[in-house]
Amino acid sequence: MKLVQVAGYLGSGKTTLILSLVKEMATRGRKVAVLVNDVGEVPVDGQVMEKYGLTVKDIGGGCICCQVAGNMRATLNNLARNQKPDIVIIEPTGMAVPSAIRDGATIDPKFDSLNHGPTIVLFDTTRAEKFLTYETLERLVNTQLRDADIVALSKTDSAAPEKVEYARSGVLKINPKARIVMLATKTGAGVQELAAAALGEGM
Repeated sequence: MKLVQVAGYLGSGKTTLILSLVKEMATRGRKVAVLVNDVGEVPVDGQVMEKYGLTVKDIGGGCICCQVAGNMRATLNNLARNQKPDIVIIEPTGMAVPSAIRDGATIDPKFDSLNHGPTIVLFDTTRAEKFLTYETLERLVNTQLRDADIVALSKTDSAAPEKVEYARSGVLKINPKARIVMLATKTGAGVQELAAAALGEGM
């Protein structure tokens, strides 16, 4: 069972990307489960994704990387024992630190082995200047970016070319080893590349 994390600050497009990734992975014959960390009272993300016939598990009540880490491990064990997906995509809250989630994700070996796929962090190109310069956001966003194996620059078709380049160069200054993938909301460009990378077919 492979674990793929799709992280990023609030409003960066995580749910939209995950739905697209699941569809793409399904066409490649993979069985996918989604683990949602929605800290609101109503797990809207989970309700939306269940319409696509996925196995969706919601872990509310706090941040998946701290308050409910035990619930995450129990849910992963449950998935391995019952649904047996090929891929588990974790969508943490926008305030989560990806490395903490990776460190807390364990599974009982009697059920299955857990392999860690890439950590994908979305970066909203339409808000690049705010994320890279506002002191209240910069620390969290920088931490998320440093934890990324892949940085997906989202909404590139809604930002001017110079803003996209500003975002790309800013991200690479923070994490020069990250693989950069351009995502376009309207055309879906970049989804196939991300799906292949998540499955280990394009890394």
